[in-house]
Amino acid sequence: MKLASLMHGRDGRLVVVARDLTRATDAFPVVPTLQAALDDWERLAPRLADLAESLEHGSVPSFRFHEHDCAAPLPRAYQWLDGSAYVNHVELVRKARGAEMPQSFWTDPLMYQGGSDSPLGPRQPILARSEEDGIDLEAEIAVITGDVPMGVGPEEALAHIRLVMLANDVSLRNLIGSELAKGFGFVQSKPPTAFSPVAVTPDELGPAWSGGKLALPIQCQVNGKPFGNPDAGLDMTFGFGALIAHAARTRPLAAGTIIGSGTISNRDPSGGPGKPLAQGGAGYACIAEQRMVETILAGRASTPFLRFGDSIRIEMKDAAGHSIFGAIEQDILPHAA
Repeated sequence: MKLASLMHGRDGRLVVVARDLTRATDAFPVVPTLQAALDDWERLAPRLADLAESLEHGSVPSFRFHEHDCAAPLPRAYQWLDGSAYVNHVELVRKARGAEMPQSFWTDPLMYQGGSDSPLGPRQPILARSEEDGIDLEAEIAVITGDVPMGVGPEEALAHIRLVMLANDVSLRNLIGSELAKGFGFVQSKPPTAFSPVAVTPDELGPAWSGGKLALPIQCQVNGKPFGNPDAGLDMTFGFGALIAHAARTRPLAAGTIIGSGTISNRDPSGGPGKPLAQGGAGYACIAEQRMVETILAGRASTPFLRFGDSIRIEMKDAAGHSIFGAIEQDILPHAA
């Protein structure tokens, strides 16, 4: 089942989307918003699934589905928690600045709590005050949970995943260092996150979804040119079961909590840092990682961060080459105070 929220008020208008993303039908006869569906998932999900099947058979009224009409699947969420499941990415960050990585990072996930009140739809621009802030994309997988009890284990946690989607966890890289130095986490360096047009139930992903990991490449473009194609299933140290269990260790999670994977990052098959696409590697899901590799290999970074007028695109396709979630396409624009 594939679900989307069209732009309508604060909480969107829930629609069921065809598997090929060409058509949709209103979910209003069942439930008006995705949050309302998550609040009563056990009762309403089967009815939404029936509606999805009827849409595939052409037996319900439908309309053309346009991704640019979409808000984020959850236009405002109770909670957005972003992990760092790809420890290769964390290791490169620290290596580039000459810092050792604690061994605990391989067993205890990193996670921060971001802003969930104003996520961006898939075509809304990234607004920034200044190019000097170091504007960067971060392509990720994210899941939306149902109610999760405190103390849940990693295996049990997987049963609480309701939907899977893509995320662009935008970062302002040049603000991160001073914020982290305060020892109290991100605020100003993490503007609103964008999400894919469509969120899908895990069963839609077939064998690519296993053990809380999605084993497919994520395609990243900058200014229309391929930038990275890393596989989200490779080098993922912590699956979503472990991330959810980490978040729920000392508190329950409400239905509608979003958990992110962190920036997708692949090592080179040789075991070294990942290579750019131009050198036969998988490329990167964020500019910072390419800059880290440049710093490690050449002593300095040469790839600039995003500038006003640039654009990014993030998408994932199935084994047959069909888009699963639709695409995140964003322009980088100056914020007009």
